[in-house]
Amino acid sequence: MIIDLRSDTVTKPSKPMLEAMMQASVGDDVFREDPTVNELESRIAKMFGKETAMFFPSGTMANQTAIKLHTNPGDQVICDKYAHIFNYESGGASFNSGVSCNLLDINNGMFTASDVLTTINPEAYYYSKTSLVEIENTANRRGGSCWDFNEIQKIRKVCDENNLGFHLDGARLWHALVEKNETTEQYGKVFDTISVCLSKGLGCPVGSVLVGDGVIMQNAIRIRKIFGGNMRQAGYLAAAGLYALDNNIERLAEDHKKAKEIGAVLGDLSIVKSVEPIETNIVIFELIGGADENEFTQKLADKNIHIIGMGGNKLRMVTHLDYTNVMHDKLLSELRKF
Repeated sequence: MIIDLRSDTVTKPSKPMLEAMMQASVGDDVFREDPTVNELESRIAKMFGKETAMFFPSGTMANQTAIKLHTNPGDQVICDKYAHIFNYESGGASFNSGVSCNLLDINNGMFTASDVLTTINPEAYYYSKTSLVEIENTANRRGGSCWDFNEIQKIRKVCDENNLGFHLDGARLWHALVEKNETTEQYGKVFDTISVCLSKGLGCPVGSVLVGDGVIMQNAIRIRKIFGGNMRQAGYLAAAGLYALDNNIERLAEDHKKAKEIGAVLGDLSIVKSVEPIETNIVIFELIGGADENEFTQKLADKNIHIIGMGGNKLRMVTHLDYTNVMHDKLLSELRKF
């Protein structure tokens, strides 16, 4: 038995998902003739109350397209210091869009409307033009934490008053919706563009979707083409997304429960200095000084348990739908031996 908690991207399609994929009706999506892709895009657009949705092969490409839609070269994006668009997209914001990021390191990533207001650059020509505010919900490097929706609404108001775009990297938005009992419609009303991932948490092999209203999304298909993201018979992949929307969202609560139980065990270990607050399916913890991060991960690997190191003696585990109750009991038992 291999227990892989490095990420919720390691899941494999279930048999029912594979059956749905194999039964998909497909066409050439470059001609916009794939009925299953069209169905997925239409459904997710409707879920968020948006006019348009577009299927992408990755969340990175969806985010990079959104940045390109909102900005011009030389502009600046306001985001968290640990935002995925800055840390884990290979410098794409600067390479693809020619923009810089004004990084905030406030309140464990949950900056406020007031913080945004004070970060907007002055109008003088020798400053970068602030064009976009981006947030990530849930916040990956911040331990799967969920934003306060009331604060999001206040940030929206600042964006409106200062003519700024507002983009949500919602790779794990599904987790936040389940944990906070919020709705896609709420988020659709607040953000100009939203990217949601189907292969994190929902168990799909590939795919993210970018949603937005007609005007901002006009050039999305052109930018996706420029980035090399147009696909042909993509309906086989889109079918997995449709299956996931029907079957794999509400069960995310199980992953959250397991993550919190892991955190409780870790908190009792003398080798663990601290465990970051756990809201959803990500567990980040720090070992005490003198403990060796690599030695800790290797001891677990020797038991066929795989987690990921983050540097600075911090480690991460991510629960997911392929992490069973039997695996959970085994992990907790092995952790208690440290």
